[in-house]
Amino acid sequence: MATELDSEIVAPPPANDAAETAKQLHKLERKWAFWFDNQSKPKQGAAWGTSLRKAYTFDTVEEFWCLYDQIFKPSKLLANADFHLFKAGIEPKWEDPECANGGKWTVVTNRKANLDEMWLETVTCFDEADEICGVVASVRKSQDKISLWTKNAANEAVQMSIGRKESDSRCDGQN
Repeated sequence: MATELDSEIVAPPPANDAAETAKQLHKLERKWAFWFDNQSKPKQGAAWGTSLRKAYTFDTVEEFWCLYDQIFKPSKLLANADFHLFKAGIEPKWEDPECANGGKWTVVTNRKANLDEMWLETVTCFDEADEICGVVASVRKSQDKISLWTKNAANEAVQMSIGRKESDSRCDGQN
């Protein structure tokens, strides 16, 4: 992922019978998209987000694990890169209408070894999925961040529940 992605990755269709494959896959409630942004060499005068690229859209548990295991681990990124997992149809920008009234919770780590674990715990623990827009892993030289973007900052009870879960970094189903 050291190079900028130019277009979305499209997986080839499965080799076996489509009906048999559909039975084996575990559909998610919604589609999700991985995005990548490398801010290490911004072009002079370029607006924020010009290097933001959608990398892959998926809608099954199997696709997620394949992508996570083979490609998308934040610790593999170069410094000043951002890695995003957002609901399909939502761009990881505050200007997106789904994000415009939202907020975010951020966890910071100075230990690169924790980044992948924190990322995985965050993306697999969306109890309030309707209120989540996505997650961003920001890799920097001095520290890394995992930010959980929410849809509606005015819904304080849900925001606090999300924040408690994110700060606890636990995935045990408790609120």
